[in-house]
Amino acid sequence: MTHELNHLDDRGNVHMVDVGGKAPTVRVAVAEAAVTMRPETADRLFDGGLDKGDALATVRIAAIQAAKRTSDLIPLCHPLPIDRVEVDVERTEFGARIEVVAGVEARTGVEMEAMTAAAIGALTMYDMIKGIDREASIAHVRLLAKSGGRSGEWSRE
Repeated sequence: MTHELNHLDDRGNVHMVDVGGKAPTVRVAVAEAAVTMRPETADRLFDGGLDKGDALATVRIAAIQAAKRTSDLIPLCHPLPIDRVEVDVERTEFGARIEVVAGVEARTGVEMEAMTAAAIGALTMYDMIKGIDREASIAHVRLLAKSGGRSGEWSRE
């Protein structure tokens, strides 16, 4: 299936997509990021035993802040009046998983906001644990699902 790159004009120049003629719809996107770390690092992170304070709360706040500031970070994103950002941090066998649900009623989607939030949450987690686990790493950032708008529902299989 071929899709047109809508951030390029007829001459191949980058431009911000005009969404002015689109009707606002409720849009939701779900994204995740994974942070790998040693089991003893995960123990301290999830037991509240890090010297930097409540790392999980800091990760959640950073992710929410990132969702709200996405258009400042990604050049062609429209600024969106974010309606909701939910951040869940769970322990996994490899370390931690951060899942973000972002929602808005707007003319364009909220996928970039959800993925930016997950990425910044993961970077913040890395910052909180790097002093005790230099081998920690961010494994992936990806969109899991989206709904709303002309293209409707999509989810990763």
